[in-house]
Amino acid sequence: MTGHAHDFDFLIGKWRVHHRRLKERLANNRDWVEFEGTSELTMTMGGQGTVDDNFVDLPSGGYRAMGLRGYDPKTQTWAIWWLDARDPHRMEPPVMGNFQNGVGTFEGDDIFDGKPIKVRFQWSRITANSAHWEQAFSPDGGKTWEMNWAMDFTRVK
Repeated sequence: MTGHAHDFDFLIGKWRVHHRRLKERLANNRDWVEFEGTSELTMTMGGQGTVDDNFVDLPSGGYRAMGLRGYDPKTQTWAIWWLDARDPHRMEPPVMGNFQNGVGTFEGDDIFDGKPIKVRFQWSRITANSAHWEQAFSPDGGKTWEMNWAMDFTRVK
């Protein structure tokens, strides 16, 4: 494994997660809801994969979800999938990318409210004990982006 194979090593372990999410996405909404959660990431596939077990404590009711990542050394990219326990037979389409200059950017295509969108995950502000993640949607093929979910991770000691 070379290149970006260790991009997610920083995330190994247990985390407390503070969430901030728009109440309505792609609706010109600026009302945010904040809530807590947890995440625990382990490496898989001899270091070419990760899995994280998440608890998302939404005010309307908590749920569990799983993030799954796989690394392709040929393209030096990661693919990230999300599986939500509220709909456990549907895995979100992957976002793909890697880290450049300390920021991880991962993009992919999805459907939101019956319309095609682009999805972007970005990891930044990474230290030994903290990290920041954001999700954004683009309804216009990536010309404009609406950041609709942010998570701040704090390592559990």
